[in-house]
Amino acid sequence: MTQQQPSEPSHHKGPVQLRRSSIPESTTDQRLLDSRGPADWVHTDPWRVLRIQAEFIEGFGALAELGPAISVFGSARTQPDDPMYAAATAMATKLCEVGYAVITGGGPGAMEAANRGASECGGVSVGLGIELPHEQGMNDWVDLGINFRYFFVRKTMFVKYSQGFVVLPGGFGTMDELFEALTLAQTGKVTSFPIVLFGSEYWGGLIDWLRQTMAADGKIGPDDIDMLHVTDDVDDAVAHVVAMDV
Repeated sequence: MTQQQPSEPSHHKGPVQLRRSSIPESTTDQRLLDSRGPADWVHTDPWRVLRIQAEFIEGFGALAELGPAISVFGSARTQPDDPMYAAATAMATKLCEVGYAVITGGGPGAMEAANRGASECGGVSVGLGIELPHEQGMNDWVDLGINFRYFFVRKTMFVKYSQGFVVLPGGFGTMDELFEALTLAQTGKVTSFPIVLFGSEYWGGLIDWLRQTMAADGKIGPDDIDMLHVTDDVDDAVAHVVAMDV
């Protein structure tokens, strides 16, 4: 008769079974409750995934009952005496008067102007801020503000909770949001999504390049440029986004 060997001790780690040298010296609960040891784990990718998830949950939770809204983009460097500051304020006021919340990046300049117009009108003034090396902070006219660590989470909130974009003169960040929206509209990821470029002198060169270079070379279709509505009139900008949202 063959003598049965004594069974090896084993350790279960969730669905995983471990034996011999693979058995850890402590349990998961011990490691969770032990305050000692290195803190490197908070900078690992699995932990970042949880932070990303948390940002989505916070954003969705805060904006779920927002109602119809328009995002207004523009330069953080726009000064109060710039005509575009006054235009952003007036535009936000008119959007508020027809029942729209106004969403911005929450910073200074054109964003502050739009938040101011919505807040002074008694509407919903939203700021979606972003963590930056040189912190700008949320402007004083934001009534509902959310700060994000990750640009891509913030972008999702802009598109998910907006019925359209109004884009005033701005820099790289403004361009980033503009072309993100154009790509989503062109590929059908969003439907009936109006995009207004406010300031024909500022945006004219871009429109000419899109038509004369990009479309002429076959990189986009001629109809793709029609997704952009260029205007210098505040009433026309508001009318365009409201008409397409009906």
